[in-house]
Amino acid sequence: MDDAERLAESYLRSLGYRDVVYEPDGNIPPDFLVDQRIAVEVRRLNQNTTLPTGDINGLEELFVPLWQRMKRYLPTLGPSLDGESWYVSIRVRRPLEPWHTLEPRIRAELHKFMYSPARIPTAVRITRHLELGFVRTGRTYDSFFLLGMGIDNDSGGFVLAEVLRNLKLCISEKERKVAPFRSKYPEWWLVLSDHIGHSLDTEDRHQFRELTPISHSWDKVVLLNPLKPTQAFEI
Repeated sequence: MDDAERLAESYLRSLGYRDVVYEPDGNIPPDFLVDQRIAVEVRRLNQNTTLPTGDINGLEELFVPLWQRMKRYLPTLGPSLDGESWYVSIRVRRPLEPWHTLEPRIRAELHKFMYSPARIPTAVRITRHLELGFVRTGRTYDSFFLLGMGIDNDSGGFVLAEVLRNLKLCISEKERKVAPFRSKYPEWWLVLSDHIGHSLDTEDRHQFRELTPISHSWDKVVLLNPLKPTQAFEI
């Protein structure tokens, strides 16, 4: 059971349900069965991008591995030179090429900067979707390059708009996933752990109601605050 599922279980029990069974049919939908009749699917509501295949992918699923890879990679390029070390920032946008094609281009630009006779803070574009920036550190480190900061150009935006955009993606994704199993139970809920708007405040909920209604086939769609599972917003 992952964090979103534990959160959902706490929410369901807070409603007074006692018969809450996790994965009643094994590793297929639904995630929970309540009172032997309410099927509940659970998911994180996070920021996503749509892949060319039509599938959706959490932004952190690209950015976090790239960040970790760059953090390990940069110190391998060599020790500090001339008493200097430099922070490298990364700015990305999707789609991003695979590492095996990016790495030679990244290495070439890093070496070019590293052995430049006059190094100044600058930014270089590796591909159309990847840019590296260079800023000198305040002291000398063992390695010449260290990872400084990262900017994901696909993330951000107004909270309410991001909740709405990603809610539509998550609803559609889950509808496709449960379609073969819908006839097994009379009622289906979708419970989302909202890591974008934290289930929205009172003013945002009012504005949300005024936005274009979201069409879906669920009997109930609920946003949960991951910091307080009993704080829920039914759309």
